[in-house]
Amino acid sequence: MPTDFRKSSFPPVIAPDTRVLILGSLPGERSLTAQRYYAHPRNRFWHLAGHVVGKDLEALDYEARLAALLSAGIGLWDTIASARREGSLDGAIRDEERNRLPELVDSLPQLRAVGFNGAKSAATGAPLLAGRDVALVRLPSSSPANARTPWAEKERAWLALRDFLD
Repeated sequence: MPTDFRKSSFPPVIAPDTRVLILGSLPGERSLTAQRYYAHPRNRFWHLAGHVVGKDLEALDYEARLAALLSAGIGLWDTIASARREGSLDGAIRDEERNRLPELVDSLPQLRAVGFNGAKSAATGAPLLAGRDVALVRLPSSSPANARTPWAEKERAWLALRDFLD
């Protein structure tokens, strides 16, 4: 009997004054199990986002991390609503259904930029948001699977999000 490997994203974490929306592709296995964004201990998202907001997010519990992002004007979501995927790698995503990104973006009046965390997120989400009055920022993935991008390059790219928070 075949196993169904269909996975689904979490609800968006946003506030009415969200100025930057960071989009992943689809939560990995650890995140799905924990029901938390970026739960894999080797994923560097919380470290990189902490640099953007100027706080040590890794030292906080999950709810405090989300609150710190929201208070800084950053929201989170994913480009893919659901897909079939065995394991956690974006390359294994099949039969994807996209999240309703245009509707979400249109509902955030102070949104200035959308950051795509990784190539799959950008490939999925950027075409849906083309032509809107927000900057589309492709970020190197925070995933441990993205070992080819030097750390300094990742930090530099992610710090560019600060420009949209002022």
